Amino acid sequence: MAQAMWIERTYGERGKAHRLPLVVITGQPNVGKSVLFHRLTGRYVTVSNYPGTTVEITRGIMRHNGRSCTVIDSPGLYSLNPITEEERVARRILLYERPDLVLHVVDAKNLARMLPLTLQLIELGIPTILVLNMMDELERAGLQISIDALRQQLSIPVVPTVCLTGRGIPELKELIDEQLIQRDRSASLPARD
Repeated sequence: MAQAMWIERTYGERGKAHRLPLVVITGQPNVGKSVLFHRLTGRYVTVSNYPGTTVEITRGIMRHNGRSCTVIDSPGLYSLNPITEEERVARRILLYERPDLVLHVVDAKNLARMLPLTLQLIELGIPTILVLNMMDELERAGLQISIDALRQQLSIPVVPTVCLTGRGIPELKELIDEQLIQRDRSASLPARD
C-alpha cells in the first residue's frame, strides 16, 4: 500500500501503465524549495508522510509542453551523510526513489557553502540541475556569479532564479523538459555489443 502511494501512473497508446518521470527538489532548509515546488506544480499538490516516518513530503504534478512529471519537495538536506530524520528521508528519496532528475536549489549568495551537496549529487551520477535561487539578493549585495563558468566547471545545467517573483521559472521549466526528453531518448537507445 505504501509503495502505491509513490508511483504515479499514466496510460499510453495501448493501455500499458508507465511511471511518470520523477523530479526531486532538494537543498538546504530555507533556500526556496517549497516556493519553487509551487511555481512548478501550481494546484496539483498532495502532502503525505514518507512511509515509516512522521516527515511530511509534498508531491505534485508539473505539466509543461504537453508532458507531465511527478515532483517531490524533499525535506532540507545539508549532505548525503544525514544527521536528522528529515535528512535521512531526503537521502532515501534521492537514493531509492530513483529520480529522473534532481533540482538542487541553493541560496546564490551562499553558494560556496552549498556546493558540497551539488558535488555529492554529481558524484552519485544523479542527473542534476543547479538552481541558483535568490539572485535578487545576490545582486542587491553587489555580488555576481558567472553562470557560464559555473556551468562549465560543474558540467551540469545551472539556472538563475528568483522563485518568489517567478524570475527564471519559465527557463527552468524548459530545461526540465529538455533534460527529461534527453533522458527518455538515452533510455530508448539499443545497447551496443
